Amino acid sequence: MCGFAVWYSEHDNLCDKTDVLQKMSGTLCRRGPDEKGMYLKDNICLMHRRLIVIDPETGKQPMTATLGEHDICLVYNGELYNTNELRAELSRCGYEFKGHSDTEVLLKSYLHWGTQCASQLNGIFSFTVYDSRDRSLFIARDPIGVKPFFYYDYDGGIITGSEIKALLANPMVRPQIDEQGLMELFFIGPGRTGGQGVFRNIGELLPGECGVYKDGRLIKTRYFKISAHPHTDSVSQTKDRVRYLLTDAIERQLVSDVPLCTFLSGGLDSSIISDTAARHFKEKNLPLHTYSVNYTDNKKYFKKSLFQPNSDEEFIDIMVRHTNSTHHEIILDNTDLYNALFDSVKARDLPGMVDVDSSLLLFCREVKKDFTVALSGECADELFGGYPWYHNEKILFDDCFPWSHSQDIRRSILKDGVLPKGEEYVRQRYLDTVNHTDCLPDDDRHTRRMREMFMLNFGWFMQTLLDRKDRCSMYGSLEVRVPFCDYRIVEYAYNMPWEIKALNGREKGIVRAAFSELLPESIVWRKKSPYPKTHNPIYFDLTVRGALKALENKDSPLLDYLDKDGVMEIIEHPDNISSPWYGQLMRAPQILAYIAQLDYWFKEYNVEIV
Repeated sequence: MCGFAVWYSEHDNLCDKTDVLQKMSGTLCRRGPDEKGMYLKDNICLMHRRLIVIDPETGKQPMTATLGEHDICLVYNGELYNTNELRAELSRCGYEFKGHSDTEVLLKSYLHWGTQCASQLNGIFSFTVYDSRDRSLFIARDPIGVKPFFYYDYDGGIITGSEIKALLANPMVRPQIDEQGLMELFFIGPGRTGGQGVFRNIGELLPGECGVYKDGRLIKTRYFKISAHPHTDSVSQTKDRVRYLLTDAIERQLVSDVPLCTFLSGGLDSSIISDTAARHFKEKNLPLHTYSVNYTDNKKYFKKSLFQPNSDEEFIDIMVRHTNSTHHEIILDNTDLYNALFDSVKARDLPGMVDVDSSLLLFCREVKKDFTVALSGECADELFGGYPWYHNEKILFDDCFPWSHSQDIRRSILKDGVLPKGEEYVRQRYLDTVNHTDCLPDDDRHTRRMREMFMLNFGWFMQTLLDRKDRCSMYGSLEVRVPFCDYRIVEYAYNMPWEIKALNGREKGIVRAAFSELLPESIVWRKKSPYPKTHNPIYFDLTVRGALKALENKDSPLLDYLDKDGVMEIIEHPDNISSPWYGQLMRAPQILAYIAQLDYWFKEYNVEIV
């Protein structure tokens, strides 16, 4: 994994802007601490920061192919999981390769297929190609949106990058937000509308989107969209297909020239990945290392809930014995967890999922001490109906985002008259998704709603988690791969009938059945439990202080928006919150932490409200 930034100017000679270029590149050093590179000619500069995972010697970037007097130059962030197949096909077409990096395969895929190359790729990626033959840029992002791609398209040029901070390092890009950005922060956050970077005029390639910038215009197209098709496989065939697709995706993602481990929570998804990895490693006579996260004194303070019915420890022990892995439990201190809230803002360039972010950031920092690559079980719940909102009929058919069911708690912390169109904004974002959900003519009401719920989760909740995973792991220079995000799995899951997907009336029932003969029974039938959070009152006390500090900061723009009485109500009666702010985990401590993050973000990023 890596980071890149590109500046293409129609008018300026960028050779005179090296101080800006170095600053842009420097913002991405955490994504790529091992090497840096730059391609600079006249009005084009491609910058790259490399985290070495595959082919240390011949995978350097920017990577350039020279055709006569012309250069085709690539900067790329990601991994291709069909590298071997592509290399074989390209070799048959006469292309030669100097090494075994997927970067070289991607560059020659562009040379062969041109702007159609993205549809040939299986992987997680974002990249920019400069083609001097027609002075164009080709940009693309992977089908699922695992790897980030932001851009700033202005009159006379375009700037692209792996993270927003790379764009903001260029004086062309101002850290401004307008009313729409404020509604994103207060009514959508920590989610984010796809295609937007919250900052004014910063855009984002959508999952499965590519584009060409030429002659001062950016034209984007979709090369991948989730479409409805009849599901013709029987239950038995579906079970076999799910097992094959998941096993194949995991095994493809075990390729690395540097140490690799897996995350293990004792839940179904991470257990499938760890079990498959252990079998693969055993064939090579290699040990598997697994990692889990917990918090100081969490056993003492853990409270069961609908969303978190049990803790992970006993299930982790079962899987460690089953896989014979060398296991590492990372215990996070609650004060460190709070302090890392602000590093996680810098990682994401925006307020986020608070301690769910900061804990991952600290966790990945520890894992990086011994490993460079990890596999994680993200996104199975979105694809295979793991969340309670798939199974509760009342929530399922409520005409709103299920993870942010009511805007009341958000409205309660805002002053009267502030952002009066907030609820309307959320409503339109919801309708934009459900109204563009692809269905079959004979889909019944329930099937149609399940497709809508799939797309809501895919386009919103899942993207928030992928944002979190990429930024918080790469902030610690750790590459985290997510096998469930293989586009083949996504397509297959979308068209799977609910009675098969929820086989035996269970969340992720088909996945459980597919691996029931490979995993311990207690793991296969364990009730879903989300990412672990702290229950320690120390953390709540720290978030209270953080929120009060924000309210007392006379220079904070937040004072124009926050209602002190509404925030104090949360502080004084934290148990009165009937539903989470966002998802399953954001309740009183997390809402207060979000306020503290907002205050820090406005100051750290010198945000201007316009």
